[in-house]
Amino acid sequence: MTEGTGALVLFSGGQDSATCLAWALERFESVETVGFDYGQRHRIELECRDEFRSRIVELNRSWRARLGPDHMLDLSVLGQVSETALIRDAEIALRADGLPNTFVPGRNLLFFTLAAALASRRQLRHLVGGMCETDYSGYPDCRDDTLKSLQVTLNLGMGGRSTIHTPLMWLDKAQTWSLSKTLGGDGLVELILTSTHTCYIGVRDIWHEWGYGCGDCPACDLRKKGWEKFTLSSEL
Repeated sequence: MTEGTGALVLFSGGQDSATCLAWALERFESVETVGFDYGQRHRIELECRDEFRSRIVELNRSWRARLGPDHMLDLSVLGQVSETALIRDAEIALRADGLPNTFVPGRNLLFFTLAAALASRRQLRHLVGGMCETDYSGYPDCRDDTLKSLQVTLNLGMGGRSTIHTPLMWLDKAQTWSLSKTLGGDGLVELILTSTHTCYIGVRDIWHEWGYGCGDCPACDLRKKGWEKFTLSSEL
């Protein structure tokens, strides 16, 4: 554990940010969470957050002592400046530039900027996000170079010494499942399996062995393949 430090986790209610929350609880002496409501089609993920926060502390007594307040920010402005399949009821497809139309321009840049401002007020020096360049969907704001550059910009612009952590950056989804097991054992794996949401469409009434979802969107496909690879390696 890093002594004398606090962290703010960008916690959406999905698998990746849930794993990052466990990672932060294991590492920092105090941890708070922040969520963003930007009118996403899958905003049901936001409804998973409270349950997950209340249940994750049951897995580890020290985690209970370290988990602090949750914050929710209204970012509906993103819906005013973006036309994407994550905000509009549109078929998920590739854009003319090769990026998926689920890409919300500026989303993670805005997330971290507001998180940094909140963290400054809360005196939390570490920002933790579940961005991943290995398994990401082509989003430029999930790239390691982008976030390293953003860290420099935020510190210059806010006069601070914040650090952006992306513990999943070089992991595939199977390795993300493995990390959750390392952090919290089978209990955390089961909690992430049943109490997080990844499906872009927001389907929460269809159960699969890898969790809830439509089973067809890119997010479901990624989670499914990662789960299958993880369970296969666990059996060997």
